[in-house]
Amino acid sequence: MAVIFSGITLLLSQAASAFDHETIGILKRSVSEWNTMRLAKPGESIDLYKAKLEGANLAGANLSRAVLVRAELSGANLNMADLKASNLMMAFIEKANLKGSDLSGAYLVKANLKRSFMKGAKFVEANLQSANLRWSMLENVDFSNANMANTTLFEANLENANLKGSNLKGAMFLDQANLSGSTLSNNTILPSGDKATLQWSTLHNAKFVQEAEATRISYDIKPPVELAESEDTKDTAVIPTAEKTANKSRKQEVMIAEDVESWNQMRSKNPETSITLREVKLENSRLTGVNLQNSTLAGASFEGADLNNANMAGADLGHANFHKADMKSAQLQGANLEGANLDRAFLKGANLSKTNLSQAVLYGAMLAGANLCGANLEGASLFDANLEAANLEAANLKGANITDANFNNATLSPLTILPSGKQATSDWAILREARFVTIPK
Repeated sequence: MAVIFSGITLLLSQAASAFDHETIGILKRSVSEWNTMRLAKPGESIDLYKAKLEGANLAGANLSRAVLVRAELSGANLNMADLKASNLMMAFIEKANLKGSDLSGAYLVKANLKRSFMKGAKFVEANLQSANLRWSMLENVDFSNANMANTTLFEANLENANLKGSNLKGAMFLDQANLSGSTLSNNTILPSGDKATLQWSTLHNAKFVQEAEATRISYDIKPPVELAESEDTKDTAVIPTAEKTANKSRKQEVMIAEDVESWNQMRSKNPETSITLREVKLENSRLTGVNLQNSTLAGASFEGADLNNANMAGADLGHANFHKADMKSAQLQGANLEGANLDRAFLKGANLSKTNLSQAVLYGAMLAGANLCGANLEGASLFDANLEAANLEAANLKGANITDANFNNATLSPLTILPSGKQATSDWAILREARFVTIPK
């Protein structure tokens, strides 16, 4: 199925039927009742997009062919669960229990499985590209013919795991993982892109077996099930506006996190397309150079995300979370960041001119060389912030906490408002080792 979304064609497999709160309530209340419901319609896909299931007891649940894109499953009990051919792209599955669960053929691209317990689970032919498996328990897990390209495997326990035919190209920190007793074959692809050998396996305390040479293993596994069809594939006359808006937001959110280049191309071709993604979660996402100009992203979370050179000019980012985000040279001019959390964000060289940063948290933020000309920092917390060589001309710092902030070589002007509410002076600038410039009338 091909869906045209704002000028870009998305290839979709079978779309899932949308869920409602009553349906998700059944899953949370009784796995037995849920499984009976699923058995009544065998093979049917089900939409659990962004379902909030943190800490839920889902042991033995039939979640096969479920769309669990960006679902919240951290701390959940998924022991012996059936997740075959499910779509768990960018799902949050941190510290979850998946002992003996079956994820064969599942789509786990960019999923966060950090610290999860998955002993004896099956990931046969699953797509785990760029997934986070840091500190995960993967003892006796079957990864045969799985795509594990670019996964993070720092101190993961892969003891006695089956890695025959798995693709580990670009996998990070595999040398820090426990491969004792795991099985590799001549069809296993190593992080270097080379095929595994007996010598490599022996050096890593792993076993090596010689298999028939694979003629072709396709690691580019597409999602077995996708999000519900967008409004472009249905009779729009019968779809409520709220549902159409939700479908559009889903596609936008997934595209941003999955393919920044395609997203930017879409925005370039369709500059009039409105972007409304309030409270979207894009933590730890790689969004270098993403175009989010004039978007509505109030309450969004970009914690730990890579937003270097991102264009967020004019965006509504009120109360958004940028904790420890990388935002070097980001374009944020004219944006609304009122009450935003920029705690220890890296904003070196960023353009924040005429940006609303009132009541924002900039504790320990790196703002060296940033352009804050005309920015509103009223009531902001700049405790321990680095403002070296920043442009603070005409900036409003009234009521801001500047304890231990570094103003070395920062530029102030008579139009700069100090925390006291008074205009900046050359004497104040000298005390802070800043520069004071007079703007001609």
